[in-house]
Amino acid sequence: MSPASSNATDDSRDDGFDLVRRELIVYACPTGDLAHQLACYFERTRSAYGPNAAHRYPAHITLTGFFHDDVRSIPAYTGWLQAALRRAARPGQIQIEGMMLELNFHGLLIQSPWLKQMMADFASAAHSLTRSDALRLKDWLHLSLAYDFPPQRHLPLKALARETLDLQAAVGWEMRFYERFGKDEWRCHSIWPLID
Repeated sequence: MSPASSNATDDSRDDGFDLVRRELIVYACPTGDLAHQLACYFERTRSAYGPNAAHRYPAHITLTGFFHDDVRSIPAYTGWLQAALRRAARPGQIQIEGMMLELNFHGLLIQSPWLKQMMADFASAAHSLTRSDALRLKDWLHLSLAYDFPPQRHLPLKALARETLDLQAAVGWEMRFYERFGKDEWRCHSIWPLID
């Protein structure tokens, strides 16, 4: 699903100051041939079997959980992410280890100590007095293909994943800093190439 823009706001008050809260998250997103295959897979699965929870998001590896901060903090997060990437050793590695096709979850298994270290560096620098929750870094790296689907959809979705996706296909990666509105609308604030 392509991220969409929105002008929605969530106004709240905190200690007498007006804050405009945003729901924010950091992803690593695929580019290249594999990204095209994933787009085809998501389109085919939605058309043939209806939507599942994975259709609500762009194709991604989750690097942080959702966190909430004032809209005025967004440039600071952009700076902290850019600085962490600048400090990260190059070239980075993001390895697709295989496909997990379980009864209640389908996805690509990802191995990347490099990504984990870069995000730990980001989290150690990202001190915001207006953030309402802690940064939650992800230990299990994966790219979701399908989940929250009826059990009878498991086998056809599994077959379609094997038919559509070539894990040896050329793939690049980008780090993207997103804002989510509601459940299905996205704004990308910044994109940085990770691996071409």
